[in-house]
Amino acid sequence: MRKRLLTLLPPALVALGVLFVPLDMFAATPVTRQFTVQASQFAFDPPTLRVNRGDRVVITLEATDVVHGLYLDEYDVNVRVEPGLSKQIEFVAEKTGKFRYRCSVSCGSLHPFMIGELVVMPNDAFARAVGLTLVAALAALVYLSRFPPGEA
Repeated sequence: MRKRLLTLLPPALVALGVLFVPLDMFAATPVTRQFTVQASQFAFDPPTLRVNRGDRVVITLEATDVVHGLYLDEYDVNVRVEPGLSKQIEFVAEKTGKFRYRCSVSCGSLHPFMIGELVVMPNDAFARAVGLTLVAALAALVYLSRFPPGEA
């Protein structure tokens, strides 16, 4: 039994490497993601924006009813827009994670609840999945070649 477990140790170590080593060279090419966000009492539409790390983000903010703002501290974004007008915001999504943005102009009684979310994905999930699949397939082949089914 110990011999069988030791056979799987090298592929397990390689799998850990695939999970935790930075894979920037395999990441998808950054693209420009454009969003139109409508601000109205008391919500952003759409409420969630999803991008990959490295993407250029262009947000067109429109106020539909009263003066609104969009404040995203992690990316040093703070704009204000009048009703019927729009403003464009541009930045590169360099930090991964979930970042809340909020209305920066007091727009009514439920203003504190006017929150949206920017989700910046790490941009390497596909490369990691392919790597883990290859490691698992190789580990299965090595294991089956050393310990064929039916042998005790």
